[in-house]
Amino acid sequence: MDLGLTGKVVLITASSKGIGKQCALAMAAEGARLVLCGRTQATLNEAAAEVAAIAGVENVLAVQADLGSASDIDGLCAQAQARFGAVDVLVFIGGSPRRGGIDVITETDLLQAFQTSVLAGYRLVQQVLPGMRKRGWGRILTVQSRAVREPIPGLLTSICTRPGVAGLFKFLADEVAGDGVLVNIIVPGRINTDRFRQGADMATDGSDNYVASKIAGIPVGRLGEPEDIANAVCFLASERASYINGASLQVDGGVIRAI
Repeated sequence: MDLGLTGKVVLITASSKGIGKQCALAMAAEGARLVLCGRTQATLNEAAAEVAAIAGVENVLAVQADLGSASDIDGLCAQAQARFGAVDVLVFIGGSPRRGGIDVITETDLLQAFQTSVLAGYRLVQQVLPGMRKRGWGRILTVQSRAVREPIPGLLTSICTRPGVAGLFKFLADEVAGDGVLVNIIVPGRINTDRFRQGADMATDGSDNYVASKIAGIPVGRLGEPEDIANAVCFLASERASYINGASLQVDGGVIRAI
């Protein structure tokens, strides 16, 4: 199936590893031109090299940026425009907030989580949306967390901020669809990422028991992989998804119980 992504400029945040990196690799395989960003230069360089091996060095731009910084986001978008012109597809993946419950999380933690989620998403949209509207085509996607659907023990910061990102993108979907810009949300379940493995390593009953307990609650009987999310991202960014707007697509193996 031709997804119609050849030559499209795709900006993916938090793309130096995990889900973001896999999204970049999948987009590269579809012929897109990529803008990657991450906070750690060494990790970002490694990811950019892997993506460039598929897309070609001339089709990949890697920018060190902290999503909690307005100036970094401005610089990221300015470099993307200078290199490739306007962005066609934005894939917003926020930073991972601090783990903990009400006795652990501080006001500073909550403010930082808000900066790297709601405000970062808002700032990025403000930067890329005018060009999309002018051209009459664009895709704006965000990969969030099942905290959008239901509380997750030990992740107070996610519960307090990620539904706000979903609300922002749902609101945006109504406002810009008439201009040819489609906006959607991807809600992952339990995905086998570094963050999940860190949780397993911290488990008091051992990592093997932790992983087994998490898989036991998933109807399809396995953890999701970053590739599962990347496949959904590519589809929603494509011409084949031209009648999907304002949706929250669960890529979760059935683990989310909310109706």
